[in-house]
Amino acid sequence: MRYLGNTDLYVSELCFGTLTMTPFQANLSINEGARLLIHATERGVNFFDTAEIYDNYAYLRELLKVVDRSQVVIASKCYAYDEKTATESLKKALEGLGTDYIDLFMLHEQESKYTLKGHHEALETFCKFKEAGYIRSIGVSTHFIACTQAITKYPEIEVIHPIYNQRGIGIQDGNVEEMTASLKNLHSNGIGIYSMKALGGGHLQQDALESIKWVMERDFIDSIAIGMQSIEEVDYNVDLILNRKENMDAYEKIHKKKRRLIVADYCIGCGNCVKRCKQDAIHVIDGRAVPNDACILCGYCATVCPEVCIKVI
Repeated sequence: MRYLGNTDLYVSELCFGTLTMTPFQANLSINEGARLLIHATERGVNFFDTAEIYDNYAYLRELLKVVDRSQVVIASKCYAYDEKTATESLKKALEGLGTDYIDLFMLHEQESKYTLKGHHEALETFCKFKEAGYIRSIGVSTHFIACTQAITKYPEIEVIHPIYNQRGIGIQDGNVEEMTASLKNLHSNGIGIYSMKALGGGHLQQDALESIKWVMERDFIDSIAIGMQSIEEVDYNVDLILNRKENMDAYEKIHKKKRRLIVADYCIGCGNCVKRCKQDAIHVIDGRAVPNDACILCGYCATVCPEVCIKVI
């Protein structure tokens, strides 16, 4: 357990990324998902990451019915850009989760000083809600080094959730060395950091153990967010990250399965997924969406598919 930077958020070094249990990926029932989350808390995980776009607050709502609210840390993200949208997103989170405060509320997918400037009214609104007790800490998520550099101008931003893995897969504007330097600087100045995509969206699956350990060894990373879909995955990651034990039998079972993005035959080729993807990883070819090797399996394309024909499996 450690604090997220200079905040009072005391979190497990393994953060449960909840996108993977949604209809966009594993499609667990609410009861199945809740049981998985509860099991994670029983194994020592207290930090859970979600977002408005994931549409999965119901899973965490069930968790909060059976655990001590003060013992878990919930992070959520939204695309708010002004007072109205910030208020709406926070209200949706509070009502959806069945809680009267959010531990960490963040702007989702920020890119640079320009996007931060464009969303500044939302940040100011977050600050007002923080003063009123509805938000404990404020942060941003990003795939861009430019954003990690820009947040130094925003003292209200206390936590950052960056893409980070040993090959720099998914970083949009530079390499892993540049991201490392920026994150080190942020952490030395009290910014909390919990990373995402340690396995590069599946591209590092063959070296999963080495890849996760590589991130674990970076002392400026307070917690690692990993998506999990089964009891076995929770137990393996808890043993590795929290208990520093390598269960090779479980490793072989979990990581021999290669995850992939599939597009159903009934795709209408509307192109919404192409517009949504910031990795340039999917294109419409002959009237149907076709992913390519740049895909990091974030699943965000699935959230804008009107036919619900895209899924990460």
